[in-house]
Amino acid sequence: MAKIGNTDLGDFSLWLAPMEAVTDPPFRSLCKTYGADVLVSEFVSSDAIVRQKSLSKMDFSPKERPTGIQIFGHDEKSMREAAEIAARWKPDFIDLNWGCPVRKIVSKGAGSGILQDIPKMIRITAAVVDAMRERGIPVTVKTRLGWDESDKPIVEVAERLQDVGIAAISIHGRTRSQLYAGQADWTLIGEVKANPRMHIPVFGNGDVDSAAKAALMRERYGVDGVLIGRAAIGNPWIFAQCKQFLATGTESASPSFKERRQVCLELFQKEIEAKGERVAAQEMKIHYPGFFKGIPHFKPAKMQLMLCSTFAQAQEILEDFETGMTGNCQTENSPLSIPMPDSFSKPKSAQGLM
Repeated sequence: MAKIGNTDLGDFSLWLAPMEAVTDPPFRSLCKTYGADVLVSEFVSSDAIVRQKSLSKMDFSPKERPTGIQIFGHDEKSMREAAEIAARWKPDFIDLNWGCPVRKIVSKGAGSGILQDIPKMIRITAAVVDAMRERGIPVTVKTRLGWDESDKPIVEVAERLQDVGIAAISIHGRTRSQLYAGQADWTLIGEVKANPRMHIPVFGNGDVDSAAKAALMRERYGVDGVLIGRAAIGNPWIFAQCKQFLATGTESASPSFKERRQVCLELFQKEIEAKGERVAAQEMKIHYPGFFKGIPHFKPAKMQLMLCSTFAQAQEILEDFETGMTGNCQTENSPLSIPMPDSFSKPKSAQGLM
């Protein structure tokens, strides 16, 4: 039974990996509906938190628990102070981002940029752990295998992070230099987990894009859970599918077009309520390809969705496509075993949201 602090996570937990402009409260709530066990916020800059900016990114509802707030930065003082401010939101844990490969983050020595200065990484982590200890909030780390193919010290680094008091570690099976290209290498993740000196939970990340892949990573590498990132975008059903496969060894059928349309529009509405229609319309473009992946003849409709700027336009495009569906694409009820609660059921009218 894996635990982070006093939070039991079971024998194998499914995490929604933190992703900027994706894992906001509406999408996190949707993924929780479909079985995500652990949610993590979008990453928040420590400097921004100290300046009292981007604080809304740390908001979450009680139904999202267990939830972590992820922070990133490069300065010990600001990281410690940011964690102290984030602690006011009473997250289940504070997660330190030592893995983001984006150039503008790395160039400042933050994210995976810290992998070029491991002593500093350990020092900052220890400072945050110390600041959170008296508040009773555990600290976790998300990182990568190393900087590049010639420098992958994750087995030693994981030990050192554990020694300064982190409660769990999540490892993306790529180096910083790989960005998101190529296949994730889980071999070293497995070595971290198999290390007899490690006693904290170890979670794996990278290329978990199906229920079968999640099961394979559990069996082959013995990890305590997996983080699902890009494969969850526009596809919250992946968590339900993973749980069914892990429990029964059988795969559930894909959701019908009717459910995809229904949930997509509901997410759009939630985004409008949170951010306004203009921003929501832009951010939904990240989700459309995932929501309707594999639907025959959907490409023209997808192109229209990528150009639309209002809820009403998106609703009309999807309803017109559904009306024209024939044969094997009829709108049967979703075969998934997890029902949608009222909060993610029938889309409301667009009236009043313009």
